[in-house]
Amino acid sequence: MKLRIHYAWVIAGVAFLTILGAAGFRSVPGVLMDPLHHEFGWSHGTIGAAMSVNMALYGLTAPFAAALMDKFGIRPVVTAALALIAAGTGLAVVMTASWQLVLLWGVLVGLGTGALSTAFVATIATRWFVQRRGLVTGVLTAASATGQLIFLPIVAALADAHGWRTSVLVVTAVALAVVPVAGLLLRSWPSDMGMAAFGSTEVTAPVREDRGMARAALSGLALGARRPVFWLLAASFAICGATTNGLLQTHFIPAAGDHGMPATTAASLLALVGVFDVVGTIASGWLTDRVDPRILLVIYYLGRGIALAGLPSILGATATPSVWVFILFYGLDWVATVPPTMALAREQFGDATPVVFGWIFAAHQLGAAVAAFGAGAIRDASGGYDPAFYTAAVLCVVAGFLCWAVPRQCVMREESSARTPSPIG
Repeated sequence: MKLRIHYAWVIAGVAFLTILGAAGFRSVPGVLMDPLHHEFGWSHGTIGAAMSVNMALYGLTAPFAAALMDKFGIRPVVTAALALIAAGTGLAVVMTASWQLVLLWGVLVGLGTGALSTAFVATIATRWFVQRRGLVTGVLTAASATGQLIFLPIVAALADAHGWRTSVLVVTAVALAVVPVAGLLLRSWPSDMGMAAFGSTEVTAPVREDRGMARAALSGLALGARRPVFWLLAASFAICGATTNGLLQTHFIPAAGDHGMPATTAASLLALVGVFDVVGTIASGWLTDRVDPRILLVIYYLGRGIALAGLPSILGATATPSVWVFILFYGLDWVATVPPTMALAREQFGDATPVVFGWIFAAHQLGAAVAAFGAGAIRDASGGYDPAFYTAAVLCVVAGFLCWAVPRQCVMREESSARTPSPIG
């Protein structure tokens, strides 16, 4: 019986659910920074250091995870990653020392979430889709923000009412609940189902090279590092990570708290970033299929810089109209950078995009790691986050110039025009 819906959309749906479940942890650190500080006496810099390790491993794991998926398949890598996230969050309820925070939230969760990062998105979009790649990339990227939308208010409310350990256990349960869904439905290649990728009529057997995981990942780095465009994309994406995951996601709630805003209010505002991020990222994916990605990136980064420069002057004890405007804009812009950045990488690196983009994403997370620790250290030293926000604003301007310097190629368009599109559905 012929499927009315191409199985690629089932894969995309399961991937969305998987990323959403893994994203539960992304809502935890900002909400629990103050509770951990009050219970254990750990400084903002110490907690930020644990998140710095998490974000660094989150990025560095991506290219190796892409190579693992190439060698062993998507399903076993995804289920193992979810198990690591559950172990790292669940065991945290019995920790008593800061090194345990680094091990559990930094190392275990960093490795698990890194395997389900944008390299996973690139793998799904590249293998299963010829048409609608930009849209699929945007939707899957938005899954992380959707997870933040769902979990932030829950985590904040549970931590306020029942303590931080209860909120952490909820995140653990969600990660475990996604495991059977991924195990039953995920497939590695369209040819595993005897079908062509969406938008193609040719069933193509995957080419699997007999290489070790490390060698495959490092060969992707070597391929990218030989070309200046890789460094332009990596540097701009590092700034993206520094100004989102590293700074805002980790430190917005304590920064708002410094101005007298309750943690539950700040968490709700950060969750709304996730609401608008879903819209912004999907729209960005749609635009990426139609507009020069460089133009989009320049607009995104310059707008983000303006928003960050104005944030210190508008934060207060309540959510003023200016704060709402900031949340609206920053939400629309949050990871809208991913579809155009991935599109530029795909134009330059073709079928090698998942592993090469894994290294570009590693730069994103290294930037986030520096900002997560650096902003916390600035807070401890100066008593406020204003210098961190102003520095991030300047870096956004730099990112805009880097993106405009990326040359355009037509690899993706030439490949697409060589295929006959299949009907939708």
